[in-house]
Amino acid sequence: MAEIVNLNRFRKAAAREEAARQADANRVKYGRDKATKQREAQEEARRRALLDGAALEKDTPDDSGR
Repeated sequence: MAEIVNLNRFRKAAAREEAARQADANRVKYGRDKATKQREAQEEARRRALLDGAALEKDTPDDSGR
């Protein structure tokens, strides 16, 4: 004879398992320690400074020469 299964318990267990998988994925994706965040911020600041230093200056029109 087949085992009787409570569908609500089954659905809740499946939802818990899916939530646990999503939490693990989020920990991998977003979980960084403070030192890593600071290092990445410093690298981004260095890249921005390098890019800004290499930018060409735009010629601004002279208002007195109209």
